Formats: sequence, structure tokens, C-alpha cells
Amino acid sequence: MLVKTGIAGLDEVLLGGIPRGNNLIVEGAPGTGKTTLGLGFIYAGAALYDEPGAIVSFELDTAKLLRDAAGFNWDLQGLIDAGKIKVIQTSPAVLLSEFRNADGAFADALKSIGAKRLLIDGLTPMRLYAEVHDKPFREDVHLLIEGLARMGVTTMVTAERDESLGSVPSHERFVFDTIISLTREEQRRRVHRRLTVLKSRGQDFIAGSHTMRIEAGRGVHIYRRAQSRPINTNDQQTSDERVSTGSKAIDEMMDGGLYAGSVTMVSGISGTGKTVFSVQFLTAAITTGHKTLLVSLDEHPRQLIRNAATLGFDLAGLMDSGDLFIHYESPLELELDIHFDRIIKLVEEKGIDCVVFDSCAVYEMTSPSEVADYLYALATFFKNRLATILFNYESPELLGISQISEELKGSHLVDNIILLNYVEISTVLRRAIAVPKVRGSRNRQITREYVIAEGGLQLLDEENGYADPAGVVPQLPFSSYYGLLSRSPSRQSPLIEDAVAHGTRLPDSVELPTDNPA
Repeated sequence: MLVKTGIAGLDEVLLGGIPRGNNLIVEGAPGTGKTTLGLGFIYAGAALYDEPGAIVSFELDTAKLLRDAAGFNWDLQGLIDAGKIKVIQTSPAVLLSEFRNADGAFADALKSIGAKRLLIDGLTPMRLYAEVHDKPFREDVHLLIEGLARMGVTTMVTAERDESLGSVPSHERFVFDTIISLTREEQRRRVHRRLTVLKSRGQDFIAGSHTMRIEAGRGVHIYRRAQSRPINTNDQQTSDERVSTGSKAIDEMMDGGLYAGSVTMVSGISGTGKTVFSVQFLTAAITTGHKTLLVSLDEHPRQLIRNAATLGFDLAGLMDSGDLFIHYESPLELELDIHFDRIIKLVEEKGIDCVVFDSCAVYEMTSPSEVADYLYALATFFKNRLATILFNYESPELLGISQISEELKGSHLVDNIILLNYVEISTVLRRAIAVPKVRGSRNRQITREYVIAEGGLQLLDEENGYADPAGVVPQLPFSSYYGLLSRSPSRQSPLIEDAVAHGTRLPDSVELPTDNPA
């Protein structure tokens, strides 16, 4: 039978809880949250599962435990008064002597409240007591384990781990049934807490490092690592349905648009219109009955709404109607496991099936060593739901191809790649779009020119060019140039070469529509 710990997220990591009667040791350096985790274990048992519990403390007095519990809105005093929790202040010597006697005062105290759970905080004072009095600590540990087995309680014991002592495991790590390790590290001046289940006899569990937070009004909250999301079946859903990008011309370049359930990477330098394209895609999806989500890591929602309005997009109205959701998190404090948990809960609750991540370069900045696995976890989750997603990626180099493949390592997991960039012709910056990859489609391998105008990205007809504003260099259609992707195009095109060779006039330049956000 599994016993629910009641710690948010921990039972999910333990696949339901821990076997009844298991003895747990929670180890970690000072400040990792061992006592808070143990206190939550006892409180949840008494408050939620009708399992009274006892807390044995060698160092913290009852007043401090009550103070800490109050910070999480736990009525520990009320449960003490109701006889569901008992706090026992003692010493290692007294406790060990009690375990030598099956009918001692300690056992009677547990029986008096019908205790099912026990917290001993902590094992380190017992070790120090043994060392000072030249006693074999190994024997004391076995005595403790045997005593706990007789009492029939599920016990959690906390222990300090001193990293300076090296990696040789202590004897107690072998005799306890379940070992939970807590760590606390500073990255870029941010504190990250992790929880790892090292072993748990009699059950399976989700291995690896999971994010842990100590939250006001809640206590310890475990967010399982995103990469551990199980695949329920080996058969992945697919669909022949197409979802429009919001641009008929881009849909034609992709042989009909995006397959439902596909993953698209939109890569381009800053200012090429990735966010505009995202809004265009989501707005079009809403018109065909889809629920949509924009995960913004670059811009605050208020700024997004304002900027989109200049192009004719009413994001505020779409949000009010419940068709569009915007989830914003600052990249400064972003933790991937927590971020993932919030997204999937929102998607499942609202039935969302079209999602944009703007921009996944933030994930790379936040956790460069984890970004590839994290994006794969996201892609797998949404593919299993047959949801269509766009990853925006800001890349300053050759339209982002090598960065997607080598640095982000994302080209293998995406079905489609859309490249946006600037092309400099004379002194004029013009925007270019190419679609080098569309799985399952005959995409058009051409580079097209586009502008950002009312309604989003608009592709220009190839028959039309335009005159340079200064009237110096003819601005011809893209088909008149070589080397567009290199951003150093040459004007030695067949049209120009033929005109020069035969002494005829150069092709006419016509006016190009200018960007008009109004």
C-alpha cells in the first residue's frame, strides 16, 4: 500500500507515494529545505489523510516549528490541540535508549495519538553524540531502524550532508528504504533547489533531478523534470488537416500550410517579424475554431497588445472572448520545470491546440545544457495532443540554419523551418522569407520578399520591383539577384547581363509598397 506524502508534486515523482512502513532519509546541505519537507509530511498526514504523526526535534523548539508552519498557512497548533500531532523535544541519548525498550515512554507517546507517521529531525545530532561518546554509530542506526519497524510507523529522518567529506556514502544510506537528496545551488546569482530520489525499495519512481521550491502559503512544491513526461503509447497521432499560417502566399510556399500537430521553427534576426507572424498565425487559427496560446518570454502582454493593434490585430478582444491566452514569464527568474508545468496545465485546462513560443532563445540563455532536451519534451507533449506549435528563434547568422542545427540542436525535432532575414540591396534593407523544410510536403524552394503591413506579413509579387528612394540604384525583384541567402546579393542577373550585352535599357523599377503600420 502506498502512503501519500502530501507534498505537492512529490507523490507524482514517487508514482503515487511511498510503501507503508518504509523508512525515508532526506539528506542535504544546510538550507536545502529538509525540515520544511519533513514538517509538510507530518502536517499533510494529519490534516489531509487522517494519519496522526509525531515530530522528534533535537534542536528546534516547538515555538519555532509553529512559527515556520504559520508561514505556510498550516494550523499546526490546532492539530496539536486536537491530538493529531505531537512534538517531542528530546536528546539523541534519550531517544536511543527509548528504542532499546519496546514499551518505553516514547512508544507510549506514539500509541496515545495513534501515530502513523514520524519525523526525526535529524540524524546528524545522533551521529555527533556517538562520536563524542565514542559509541559505534552503525549500531545506533540499526537500533533505530529496528525500533521504527516495531512501532509500525512510516518515518522520515533528516540528515545533514557535508560535501567537504567527499562522495563516500554513509552507512545509513544502505539501511534506509528510501533516500531523497536535496541540493541548493546558485546560478547567475539565482538560487535553484533540486530534489532527487536516489532509491526507494518496493516501488518504481521517476529518477533524475526535479525542481523544488519552498513557496509561501504552501510549503515545499516539487516540479518534476519536463523530460520525464511519459509517452502513453508508441503510436503518435498524425493528421492530414492543414492549419493556415495566416498568409495565403506562405501557405502556398509550404504546399498548403502547416499540418495539424506539426512543429515549426521560425528563425530570423531581430525585427524581421517573427512575433508579427506568430500573431498572424494565431489569429487565423482562431477564425477556424482553434484555441490558442502565446507564450511570451520577450515582451510583456501589454506591449504585445499595443504593437499588434497598430497592425490591425485585436488581441485584447480575442483574450476577452477566451480564444487567445497569453502566458508571460520574465526570463530573469525562469525555471524550465516550473515553466513547463504551468504551460501544460493551462493547455489541458483550456483545450488549447495552437501554441507559439516567443522566443525559445530565452530557454537557451537560461539553461543552455538542458534546452535541447526541454524542447524535445515540449514537442513530444504537443504532438501527442495533435497541437500545432511554433518556436520562434532569434538568430543573427545565416538565417539561423547552423545555429538551429548545431547550437540549439532543434532541427531534428521540428517538422518545418521558416527563415526570415534582411537583405541589403544598395542602401536599402529588404526582408526575405524562405521555407527550406516542410515534412510531408512539396514546399517551394524559393526566396520571396515580404513587407510588414496591415494584417501582418505580406509577400510581394515577383513581377514588381521598386525604385530606390534616393533614385540612385534600381531596386529589382528578388528573381533578378544572386546570393540572397548570403545577405550579399549580386545584381549580375540574367536580365541585367542581357541588357548590358545588347546595349538595351535596364528593366524598369516600380514603386514598392512601404511598411505602413497604421
